[in-house]
Amino acid sequence: MAKDYYTILGVSKSASEDEIKKAFRALAHKYHPDKKGGDEAKFKEASEAYAVLSDTKKRAQYDQFGAYSGGQGQGAGFGGFDFSNFAQGFQGFEGFNNGEGGVEFDLGDIFGDFFGGAGGRRAKRGRDISMDIELPFKDAIFGAERRVLITKTALCDVCAGTGAKKGTATITCSTCNGKGQIREARNTFFGSFATTRVCPTCKGRGEVPKEECTNCHGEGALKKQEEIHIIVPAGVENGEMIRMPGRGEALPGAQAGDLYVKVHVKADKLFTREENNLVTALSIKLSDALLGGEYRIQTLDGETTLSIPQGVKQGEFLRVRGRGVPHGRSSRGDLMVRVDIEFPKKLSKAAKEAVEKLRAEGI
Repeated sequence: MAKDYYTILGVSKSASEDEIKKAFRALAHKYHPDKKGGDEAKFKEASEAYAVLSDTKKRAQYDQFGAYSGGQGQGAGFGGFDFSNFAQGFQGFEGFNNGEGGVEFDLGDIFGDFFGGAGGRRAKRGRDISMDIELPFKDAIFGAERRVLITKTALCDVCAGTGAKKGTATITCSTCNGKGQIREARNTFFGSFATTRVCPTCKGRGEVPKEECTNCHGEGALKKQEEIHIIVPAGVENGEMIRMPGRGEALPGAQAGDLYVKVHVKADKLFTREENNLVTALSIKLSDALLGGEYRIQTLDGETTLSIPQGVKQGEFLRVRGRGVPHGRSSRGDLMVRVDIEFPKKLSKAAKEAVEKLRAEGI
């Protein structure tokens, strides 16, 4: 049975690109193998699903061919495609003979388009890593920058990732003859097939150092501390993941992995967030609730004056436009001020007489 990538990410088949990205970020953070309690199998499964569904062309191919439809005869499974017929179709196929009466070809050459990458093999890349940062409420609203030190696998500064001693050259790998991959014959019920894997000697680079770098011992990479400059966008939400492409662990001769930064926003004493609006509370006197008035209130931009209308009700919200959360290129939400009316616990004689008069008037 083919994998249901939508179920793996927990999204519907009509999910938008943003919904798919958000779902993957949450799973990547939850299951990353570097984390305590992480699950490497589920992390790889989520990464595989995201690699397909985040690409328009691959997603369209997957929607057409990759969804399991079930119950379509023996061998059905990949979009209902009958592999028993597929196997029969290769009888008499003119490939190149493996010398044992079987036809040898690379399955990746046939299914490469479905699995994203030449020959069906995913491009090598360094591991993704994740970290957490904590931000004050105001920094999360307006954006911020942070510089943090992390320990990760990075390219060797001495040999620039070649693995060769400074001033010396690299030579062609004798194991793979410079291809970076080696072919191996596999026998299956289809016949004999050739598969490829990364060369264990040169680790896919096709070259090996003539003399090894003394700093990284020929590996081209090593563990070290690196300062990361994180730019937190305005309006980031608590728990949101920031993806930094290429800032994960390095792999010589290949693309570096990504860094995922999970943001934890500290609670604020005065403000809470509701989507793009900020919410705060204001206590006013009973007389101001009846007659109206003006109050100086605190916003994240500084103080401003708020007019209280006559007859305002307990719990009513007053809107201060443009003092909320920035979103889009130049838009901001609003500040919503909840009115809390202070009722006096004791009344002076004069105040009590005044209230009696109000009651007599039916107020």
